[in-house]
Amino acid sequence: MHTQTGAPVAPALDPVPPSRPLPSLPAPAFPARLPGLESVSPHSEDELWLHDTLLGPFSGDIVDYLRLARVTGGPVLDLGSGYGRLAVPFARHGFTVEAVDRDAHSLRRLCAWADRLGPRVRRRITTHRGELTALRLDRDYQLALLAGSMIAAVPPYARPRLLQEIVSHLGADGAVALDYTAHDAAGLAEHPCRSWAFQVPRFDGVTERVVARQEFDPAAMSERVTYCVERSGRSGIRQTVATTVKWIVDQGDLTEQLHAAGLRIADLRQQWLDRRTRSVLVVCRAVE
Repeated sequence: MHTQTGAPVAPALDPVPPSRPLPSLPAPAFPARLPGLESVSPHSEDELWLHDTLLGPFSGDIVDYLRLARVTGGPVLDLGSGYGRLAVPFARHGFTVEAVDRDAHSLRRLCAWADRLGPRVRRRITTHRGELTALRLDRDYQLALLAGSMIAAVPPYARPRLLQEIVSHLGADGAVALDYTAHDAAGLAEHPCRSWAFQVPRFDGVTERVVARQEFDPAAMSERVTYCVERSGRSGIRQTVATTVKWIVDQGDLTEQLHAAGLRIADLRQQWLDRRTRSVLVVCRAVE
């Protein structure tokens, strides 16, 4: 996810001038980095608290992506939409949105949220349940989003086909925007395991403590995040474990995949998260 906790880093690639001016996209501030649950969908009310705690601090990117949408126009394709963190605000601002996610429960939450905001918002949103690795589109879009580090949820071997499918349905002057966390190879080798402990803010009388463990496998280009959760309340103490597997995104490989799909980099921003990791935001245009 696109966050900022330090000074900006000079882009590894010089941005290519876009066919239409792109807005500046400053990264939202976030004081500490926690691994996200991008690939895990909550299936109970208890799990919603943890899920929203991990994803909530990144909500600042909604403003940045909305700024981009005002340049490209709609319709907007939100890939890996989850419960509508971007899709619903986009619809509230007048954009037609297609939300794609593999989890039916998350899409139901999205629709319920849109319903609460009224028919004007709800009718601007269509949902589609499906895997990104098997994505099939049947209309054109002006903006396609892989926000919240969703590109890291797609296996490296499946990214070329996904990007080609997106590009084949990108309208004139449309854009593809994605963000991800870039890891320093030496840092991964020296520190393949990292841990966090934190408490989930809850307001229902339950105390929830979490220990998160992040394990990298540079050889397999994979990352496993495990959450050990302890919830204590009137009914006693319950312990659960949630795990998500993501893929390490190599910046050079991704750039080649973008170019092979017919995309050129129009804007690239990088921010330090810590000494070993950077947040990267990429905005692409189709090659003319």
